[in-house]
Amino acid sequence: MTADANSDLAAHILVVDDDRRLRELLRKFLSDQGFLVTTAENSADARAKLASLAVDLIVLDVMMPGENGFDLTAALRSQSDVPILLLTARGEANDRINGLEKGADDYLLKPFEPQELLLRIQAILRRGQSAKPSPSSVRREPLNLGDCRFDPTRFELMRGNTPVRLTSAEVGLLDILAKNPGTIHSREELMEKTGGSGASGLRLIDVQVARLRRKIESNPRFPRYLQTVRGRGYVLRPD
Repeated sequence: MTADANSDLAAHILVVDDDRRLRELLRKFLSDQGFLVTTAENSADARAKLASLAVDLIVLDVMMPGENGFDLTAALRSQSDVPILLLTARGEANDRINGLEKGADDYLLKPFEPQELLLRIQAILRRGQSAKPSPSSVRREPLNLGDCRFDPTRFELMRGNTPVRLTSAEVGLLDILAKNPGTIHSREELMEKTGGSGASGLRLIDVQVARLRRKIESNPRFPRYLQTVRGRGYVLRPD
């Protein structure tokens, strides 16, 4: 099976894993699906590759010697919005939540089926592609969110004149909420629209909402703009 969307075909993926055998298996499998693939054996190697290469997505192992995948994710998030899919044998809920809170777009447990990895990569890339403005896009008015301003046509969040970095998952979620400001969206609806499933998909929505609040709200503990409606879901209430 090849990548199922034209936007996926030329995507450049960086695979970071200290297991040489798995690195090579992933390189061959993803290359066979039409992706351009670069590999790195650890975080230092990944940093060196990223200094000279532009990538569309990072498949990143968590448990590596030296700087682990969680720490590298957090470091990359301070300077880049490149999508990150974490791979790990650590299946505890707190570990998954930790990875998502660090800024990962998705989380896949080892061992996994290559086909599931492919589907998750494609879903992440589609979210990122939908967050790119198109000349034919219908113009939508920007929304004022206190000190922030979200332009739903350009998919940009600004605080004053400073851009606020968003992951592809955060952009996708904020765009869904911004299309119908004032409308309450259930967690299940948001999960379905962002391509998630099951209990982990619902938890991912909660984590992304928490991350968005930290970027939008002056006091995330008492949100003014991205509110929870108890028992019903989430709603975006711009100025």
